[in-house]
Amino acid sequence: MLSVYELKWYNISFFINTIYMKTLLNRSFIKQIKSFIMIAVASVFYGMGIALFLDPNNLASGGLSGISIIINRVTGIETGTMIFLLNIPIMIIGWWKFGGKFMLSTIFAIIMTSGFINYFSLFEKATDDQFLAAVTGGALVAVSIGIIFRAGATTGGTDIIVRLIKLKYKHMKTGGVFLILDMLVVAASLLVFKNIESALYAAVAVMVCSYTMDLVLYGLDEAKLFYVISRSGEKETEIVKELLLKLEVGATYLEAAGTYSGEQRRVILCAVRKQQLPAAKEIVRGIDDEAFMIVTSANEILGEGYKSHHGSGY
Repeated sequence: MLSVYELKWYNISFFINTIYMKTLLNRSFIKQIKSFIMIAVASVFYGMGIALFLDPNNLASGGLSGISIIINRVTGIETGTMIFLLNIPIMIIGWWKFGGKFMLSTIFAIIMTSGFINYFSLFEKATDDQFLAAVTGGALVAVSIGIIFRAGATTGGTDIIVRLIKLKYKHMKTGGVFLILDMLVVAASLLVFKNIESALYAAVAVMVCSYTMDLVLYGLDEAKLFYVISRSGEKETEIVKELLLKLEVGATYLEAAGTYSGEQRRVILCAVRKQQLPAAKEIVRGIDDEAFMIVTSANEILGEGYKSHHGSGY
C-alpha cells in the first residue's frame, strides 16, 4: 500500500508528466504546421520555375520534372499531372522502405508542386531566351527544393530513387548519383526535342540548380567541424555509436581537463559534410541535451571520405 505522502507525490508526478507530454505534442503539432506552410510556399516557386521558364522552353533539366516534360511532348498529358502519376509507385516503395512519418510531408509536397505546375502553365511563359530560362528556372527550382528539404520533406521522384540506390550502394556519393540521373534525362531530351541547344541549356539548368541548392541548404562552407563534451561517459559512447551508425562518420576522442575543476574529460571531435550537420546536432541533442557543443566551419577536409590529397573533390 502507498502511504499518503507517496500517493500525493505520485499524483503530482503524473500531473507534471501529463502537462509535459501535452506541451511536447503541441510543439510537435505547431512544428508540423510550420513545415506544411514552408512546403506550400516553396511549391509556388517550384511551379513557377517549371511552368514559366523550363517547360515552355523545352528544358528537361533532370529529375521526374524533366521526364514529365518529355512525356508531355509525346502524350500531351499535363506536366504537373505526369509528375504526380510517376511519383505514385515511387511513393509506395518509399513508404515501405522509409516509413509513413517521412513520406507524409513528401506526399503533401508532391501534391502541392504538381498542382502549382499545372496552375502556372495556364499563364504565358516568362521569357523566350533559353539561357535566361535555364538560369532563372533552375534557381527557382533549387530554392524551392532547398526550402522543402529544410521542412523535413522531399519533392519525391529522384530524391527517393537516390535514397533507395544508396541503401544498396552505400559507397556511391549522393551528388554523383543525382548528376548521373539528371544527365540521362538531359540526354533523353536531346532525342525527343532533336535540338542540341535545348539539351545544353537544360544541362546549364541542372548545374545552376545544383549550385543554388547547395547555397540554400549549406551555405558557402565546405564542411563542418564540431566538438562535443558530455558529462556522462555512457552518453558519450552512445553519441559516437549513433554518429557512426546513422551518418557513417567516425569521431576522435581528445583528452582534456577542466581549468576550474581539473576534472579529466574526453572531447568528441567529428568532421561532417555540411548537409549532415543538422542530423548530427539532432543525434547529440537526442542523447544528451545538456552536452556542450561547439560547431566551426572547415574550409577543407582532406583524407578518406572527403577530399583527396591530390586535389579531387569529394
